[in-house]
Amino acid sequence: MAALGWLTTRRRPATARSVLAGEAAAEAARKSALPTGAEEPPAASEEAGEPPFPVAGDTRAAAFFDLDNTVMQGAAIFHFGRGLYKRKFFQRRELTRFAWQQAWFRLAGVEDPEHMQDARDSALSIVKGHRVSELMSIGEEIYDEYMADRIWPGTRALAQAHLDAGQKVWLVTAAPVETATIIARRLGLTGALGTVAESVDGVYTGRLVGEPLHGPAKAEAVRALAAAEGLDLDRCAAYSDSHNDIPMLSLVGHPYAINPDAKLRKHARSLDWRLRDYRTGRKAAKVGIPAAAGVGALAGGTAAAVALHRRRR
Repeated sequence: MAALGWLTTRRRPATARSVLAGEAAAEAARKSALPTGAEEPPAASEEAGEPPFPVAGDTRAAAFFDLDNTVMQGAAIFHFGRGLYKRKFFQRRELTRFAWQQAWFRLAGVEDPEHMQDARDSALSIVKGHRVSELMSIGEEIYDEYMADRIWPGTRALAQAHLDAGQKVWLVTAAPVETATIIARRLGLTGALGTVAESVDGVYTGRLVGEPLHGPAKAEAVRALAAAEGLDLDRCAAYSDSHNDIPMLSLVGHPYAINPDAKLRKHARSLDWRLRDYRTGRKAAKVGIPAAAGVGALAGGTAAAVALHRRRR
């Protein structure tokens, strides 16, 4: 992988791995940025038009949207795993293991470094040697089957308001950048920042670039992309459901809590951030449990890797 051609100035301490992950995600996002308006835009929403923001014609502003439970109901990588299971790429016991692992982290709301490392190593060891194009091809089919109908109309309307104002809109997620890019393109967004697995000549090497794009690494990715695109973060917006994304939300001048978990809701209210909740009361109570998005993505990524491995054999 070529060396990064630009570095960013950080306003707070960050680990070298989170900086590397963020800058790699930003570089990948810029290379794969797509024209907007790929699909018919959704009907206008009163909630989307919240004058005076976004400001039409402000090219130094952009919007950054978390994916899981912000733009889409549930975890993208888990839906991807469902599609692979349907195709009999792995066994029920493996699907149960991945689902349990994700559920455990949702309930605990904490990240065990050893557990996280194990999931990461398992995924990368199986993905090694497989082509990126194979994962992309499978993802296109699964988006139509499991993800298209899970997009929150209210959040998509917010994204469309930014696009209509002439601003770029990026997904920011711990899911693999290939999966995130498929979703961004289908929604007509500019592109996606996601976890980058190293590849050479289109083949996975079995290593991550930095670490999963989660928590502080998301903030580093947004910071790096803003620097490369000439954006003014004080004029940008960010949207998320999780307290894990407070570092990213704190970077911008217009932070929004969307379908927030309990910790983010409390934090947002204390700082007078705007809140939006598109769930019913029952769903809000369930989804409001803190989630460790990075590990959830890794667990799902392991499922995807197992499936690819089995299919190739």
